[in-house]
Amino acid sequence: MQTAIRYSRLFGYFVAFAFSRSFEFRFDFYIRIVMDVVFYAVNFTFFRILFLHTPNLGGWNEPQLMIFVSAYCINDAINMTLFSNNMWQLPLLVNRGDLDYYLVRPVSSLFFVSLRDFAANSFVNLLITFGLFGWAVHRYPEPLSIGKIALFFALLLNGNLIFYCLNVIFNLAVFFTHSSDGFGPLVWSMGKFGERPDQIYTGWLRRVITFILPFCLISSFPTRMLVDPFNWRILVHALGVSIGLFCFLLFLWNRSLRAYSSASS
Repeated sequence: MQTAIRYSRLFGYFVAFAFSRSFEFRFDFYIRIVMDVVFYAVNFTFFRILFLHTPNLGGWNEPQLMIFVSAYCINDAINMTLFSNNMWQLPLLVNRGDLDYYLVRPVSSLFFVSLRDFAANSFVNLLITFGLFGWAVHRYPEPLSIGKIALFFALLLNGNLIFYCLNVIFNLAVFFTHSSDGFGPLVWSMGKFGERPDQIYTGWLRRVITFILPFCLISSFPTRMLVDPFNWRILVHALGVSIGLFCFLLFLWNRSLRAYSSASS
């Protein structure tokens, strides 16, 4: 219990420092918010234009797709708020030897490296995405129970954990290759699969992005749990994948640290 309080307090310091730093550069703070709002608008507009020419996409109608898009935007905002800046900097920490400063701290090095840079502007955008979800639910033609909405958000967090694990795992290649950015950009490229409903994919590709590189679990599975009849297999699948990936990440992180050449070596 005390460990959880200690880590929560440390994370609170990260957040406080992030907002203090952001308000020192207010133009950058506001322009980043505007950029993300434009990104959300483009995504919603793209799918609304598609539905001018088709009654459904991947088995979902337009109101269901709007919930999916809001789910994707929420996941993107969570990732941008908590993890993105840190993942972009991880290869630099390894190649410059700056990771030493994090390894000597009396806290989990993975926790510190993953969460130290909180994006205050993206947190504002996260609040905006909740508003977009509320709009999508309000225009949904059928009532959605509180239980299903709660399960939807639980699976959204689970999906974000999956994306975080994939992002870190691919970035850990830098410990062995010493490239400028690891394989992190590859994750962002493959993440485009998660920006579309999972049921538009078929065959071997669907199996890959559902089981091996499970990008479809990030936003599509939470949406299916909300707008489709309850399916316990989806829940078990999503939780099993996230637990397995996180355990693999912990193993690979410790293995990577053994291969790390610090600045003092």
